[in-house]
Amino acid sequence: MTKYLIGSLLLLATSLTATAQTAESASAEIQVFNHKLEEATRRMDNAATLALWTEDGISLLPSTKPIVGKPAIAAFLESVTAPIKGAKMQKFEMECFAIDVSGNLATEWCTEHQVVQMPGGKPPFDGRGKMLLVLRKGSDGNWRMEREMWNQATEE
Repeated sequence: MTKYLIGSLLLLATSLTATAQTAESASAEIQVFNHKLEEATRRMDNAATLALWTEDGISLLPSTKPIVGKPAIAAFLESVTAPIKGAKMQKFEMECFAIDVSGNLATEWCTEHQVVQMPGGKPPFDGRGKMLLVLRKGSDGNWRMEREMWNQATEE
């Protein structure tokens, strides 16, 4: 009986260690995703941003209908950037919190602050937001946004 109890405890300890290592690994992978999102945003690179979405991703923004699927997300990104051709991101900061991983799904929430120098001498855009992200790990091992909810934030 003692052998079975010790064996069960060792198996449990091994399982808990493996789970902790898996969570740490997933958290590190999500931080890589976050860095890619930051870089794509800094470059105002719609193609790079779109590559970080799942095919059936959904973006929920204030005062708009849900933006469903990569084609709709691509059209939305273009509708935002086309009128401001020549704009340059002067500053973009993003900080994410509370990464929670369950299998191939993860959630986190983030704050962001961006300052965009507008073309034609227009005043810069200085905006802040809060995001809730749902990420899915693809069969290729990469995390992508499956759901995004964004709303305006105030300066702390």
